[in-house]
Amino acid sequence: MSTIKDEVQKRYGQHALKVLDGQPGGCGCGCGTSDASPVACCDPVTSDLYDATQAGELPAEAVLASLGCGNPTALAQLHPGEVVLDLGSGGGIDVLLSARRVGPTGKAYGLDMTDEMLALAEENKRKSGLTNVEFLRGEIEHIPLPDNSVDVIISNCVINLSADKDQVLREAFRVLKPGGRFAVSDVVVRGEIPPEIRRSVELWVGCLSGALDESVYVEKLTRAGFVDVSVEPTRVYRAEDAREFLNTQGIDIDTIAPLVDGKFFSGFIRATKPRA
Repeated sequence: MSTIKDEVQKRYGQHALKVLDGQPGGCGCGCGTSDASPVACCDPVTSDLYDATQAGELPAEAVLASLGCGNPTALAQLHPGEVVLDLGSGGGIDVLLSARRVGPTGKAYGLDMTDEMLALAEENKRKSGLTNVEFLRGEIEHIPLPDNSVDVIISNCVINLSADKDQVLREAFRVLKPGGRFAVSDVVVRGEIPPEIRRSVELWVGCLSGALDESVYVEKLTRAGFVDVSVEPTRVYRAEDAREFLNTQGIDIDTIAPLVDGKFFSGFIRATKPRA
């Protein structure tokens, strides 16, 4: 039986191969679309996250490979000379953008467990000409960097895919320097969702499969040792956005809309590792 990790690797590996072959990558997010049935079910999540200026700075393949739900590099405060780590870096778009922000005296790491995505990221690095970038192979539950070595951790709709989020947050805390910042985009739940309805919405956006309630996210970060924790909604998902896909699944959107409308959102999650 395949694990969550296996499914994530398979899904993102296939997406990377399509981009490397010059093909559209589909809607990403694992919502169940295929070349035979291309439904733009993930558009409310993955579309229009990067402006034309940002996209113009990067190889087209880096933009095509993005499967995120936000733009952490636009919201995180990055400064010249800082060390940034992107958890689940995929094709490298946020790593490359971060590398430009921290400049030649800084460093941007990308961590991913999928070989195909790492190959795509290395190609995008080569095309970008940036030299302050390094991509690492590994799992976000076991970050291959020393304690107290990173100024800022970013991530883009990846932590919710982990089966052990507490371990991810402990590792993030470990590698951050005292005073370091946690600044990630992720899909978050607000309010109770009936299990059978939640599963239907997961078919719409695979990125929701492990989404935490916002209060649980805050609790887990606090338990890991972080302070100044906050969750800022950046894009609220309406049930109407999923009408086309849910209808193809035989789901009556008008019936479930009151139960799910506005309860899932992309959020920018901030926290700080204490200096003491």
